[in-house]
Amino acid sequence: MSNVYYPDYLQLDKILGAQELESDKAGKPAHDEMLFIIIHQAYELWFKQVLYEVGSVMEIFKHKQVDDNSGELNIAVHRLQRVKTILDVLVHQWEIIETMTPLDFLDFRDLLRPASGFQSMQFKILEARLGLRMEARFGKQYYTSQLRPDHKAQIEALENEPTLLDLVNAWLERMPFLQERFWPEEPDFFERLEKLYVDSLVKGEEGNAQLWRKIFVDGSPDRHFSPAAARSALFIMLYRDEPIFQQAFRFLDSLLDIDTVMASWRARHISMVHRMIGLRVGTGGSTGQSYLKGAMDSHHIFSEIADLSSFLFERRKLPPLPDALKKAVQFAG
Repeated sequence: MSNVYYPDYLQLDKILGAQELESDKAGKPAHDEMLFIIIHQAYELWFKQVLYEVGSVMEIFKHKQVDDNSGELNIAVHRLQRVKTILDVLVHQWEIIETMTPLDFLDFRDLLRPASGFQSMQFKILEARLGLRMEARFGKQYYTSQLRPDHKAQIEALENEPTLLDLVNAWLERMPFLQERFWPEEPDFFERLEKLYVDSLVKGEEGNAQLWRKIFVDGSPDRHFSPAAARSALFIMLYRDEPIFQQAFRFLDSLLDIDTVMASWRARHISMVHRMIGLRVGTGGSTGQSYLKGAMDSHHIFSEIADLSSFLFERRKLPPLPDALKKAVQFAG
């Protein structure tokens, strides 16, 4: 077996030789361009790892059954928490780039046109694989306009592939918690939950009763989760203290963590862009700060899980689970 040498294993010659300053090429050296390049290269390396982790979770959920006994759900939770931790690091990396002043940036900014972080393929792929479809994007007419034709085609092809959000919907639909075999004495159990919820509403919340019907019974084309998936997700959230539901709850909560930290990343990006270029357009031609703010407000992928908090009520009012369900050793999802 050959000896592995650290610089060769990490291919440091390639990595450390990958910083070519446009300002040096132009004969106008700008000290902070090195920082700018390294920060963005670090982002892209971390995006690669995040895509690797998300892809592995999607492979688990492509199975017709997610096996709790083999630890698949635990693995998915662990890897999504790793994604969240990586994204936390990316949020903090803005602090490094903010050590560059606006004048430092102007020393080389015009040399970058029309290159832009808006052309980050990996970030676009990440959003698409998580579940952000083109019709839901802010400024969708502009979203792929700055990409090379082959990259544009790659992003558009993802519209026809299942997303993590699709796979989670299918997983929730398969869950058997509300099937009659578990509720022989109370086949209309979810209707009982509806009554308990409606009775808990206070003045000003009357419209929530109709919203319950829209989400859990009738469904709506403007929502991604089917009524069956939404019922299962709410059931998990209501009974999360039961051991057999704890991992499923942690999984749903991990998706919300990712949504939250991606929103934080966008918020820090807005702050940095405003600090660096004020109200000017971005190097790629976007509207800069205003575009980023619109994306931050609308690009929440797992918001329908967060919506379910509207339909929770006190633990003390929850009906006890039937013995048949409490004795179940695993989900049949």
